[in-house]
Amino acid sequence: MRAVVMVGGVIHDSSTCGSLLRLADLIVAADGGARHVLRLGFTPHVVVGDMDSLDHEQSEHLRQMGCRFLTYPARKDETDAELALLYAVEQGADEVIILGALGGRIDHTLANVLLLALPELRGVRVSLVDGQQEVTLIRGEGTIRGQVGDTVSLLPIAGDAEGITTRGLEYALHDGTLVFGRTRGVSNVLTAPTAHISVRRGALWCVHSKSS
Repeated sequence: MRAVVMVGGVIHDSSTCGSLLRLADLIVAADGGARHVLRLGFTPHVVVGDMDSLDHEQSEHLRQMGCRFLTYPARKDETDAELALLYAVEQGADEVIILGALGGRIDHTLANVLLLALPELRGVRVSLVDGQQEVTLIRGEGTIRGQVGDTVSLLPIAGDAEGITTRGLEYALHDGTLVFGRTRGVSNVLTAPTAHISVRRGALWCVHSKSS
């Protein structure tokens, strides 16, 4: 099942978001993300969060359209985005696309990218999409599909990533190491429509910036 989680951050490409929402089996809005979903012409199946970003009129409109609400207290240990993501996985989603998670407050942006490392997401393909950019997490092995010339950056998370081997990237690694905090993995380039990456130890954020 493919789920889309809409967060209340900045939307840079409404067309891409609309296309992804159209293909979703489940649309989950993280609180104010529901406004983005409505503006794009869709209705979320569920709104998750503390509801501090929706006014009474917006909430009533969503209820009249059949939307469910899972309301949490304002004082909690998780962001609305985390709760919405975990809800989608609990419903059986094996693919989750997160929209509206980048831009705006820097702390929210960083926290949203870090969500990819949640242990509950192992075995689930999760990506943050912002226009022509996509962020995923690679543990073990990963595949990138795009066009020759696309930019791909590989960034280690939570320590060095070791035993990295790549195929289909201009600057290849063969059992190499990317050191946490260093920028060596930024701005690689696809040399084939499909690139393969394997990591023996650690994990990598993969940022794929499409040419068009």
